[in-house]
Amino acid sequence: MKSARERMDIISAYREVGSYRGAAVVCGTTAKTVKRVIARHEAGGAVPARRARGRNYDQVSELVAGRIEKTKGRISAKRLLPAARAAGYEGSARNFRRLVATQKRLWRSENHRGRRPAVWSPGQHLVIDWGVLGGLHVFCAVLAWSRARFVRFADNERADTTLDLLAQCFEQLGGVPAVVLADRMGCLKGGGSRTRWCPVGAENPVMSCDLDVFVKEAAEPVSSERPDDDCGTWSTTALGRALMQ
Repeated sequence: MKSARERMDIISAYREVGSYRGAAVVCGTTAKTVKRVIARHEAGGAVPARRARGRNYDQVSELVAGRIEKTKGRISAKRLLPAARAAGYEGSARNFRRLVATQKRLWRSENHRGRRPAVWSPGQHLVIDWGVLGGLHVFCAVLAWSRARFVRFADNERADTTLDLLAQCFEQLGGVPAVVLADRMGCLKGGGSRTRWCPVGAENPVMSCDLDVFVKEAAEPVSSERPDDDCGTWSTTALGRALMQ
């Protein structure tokens, strides 16, 4: 960066010589530097604003934005390229992918789905999961609203072990929650990605619980924090009825 003295010398040399190259030779710099210093001086000392350069995909920007809006950001650049070619785009596929990526970012910033915070109710949801600690399998159960915890150790994660520990958890809690959530628990689900248990109420829920197990077989839920808003197909199995036998 040139100092104020050097800039004044360049301006003086340009006024005497009248050309960028001549002033560059006098001041021992380049013609581009002389041009920038003179342009800044003529702009009142401020850096002149750069002119926006056109892109070779400007003519298809509206087409791409419309297709992205129509498909909710799911269409790929590979699918869009033939339509852009037909509309007059002559640039490279790589440059076109940049345009599609930019338009997708703009669309997602304005159409962010977001996440709804979970709203728990007393006694409604019990969350269970398995973990491993020092070679032992750890069964954990937490009431979502009160944060009451139930922790036991085992040497396996089989279905009968899980159901037995779940029965012990119900006995310690003194009741049965409305929904039991288990995330990707392979010993209990026959397919899909999430297990959702909905026990039917009873006078003595611990001793005479009729529990129906609903195993999700379709896609992931829209909101992973609101179990009541899960979408998909659920099928009843006999695992729940074997829980208290």
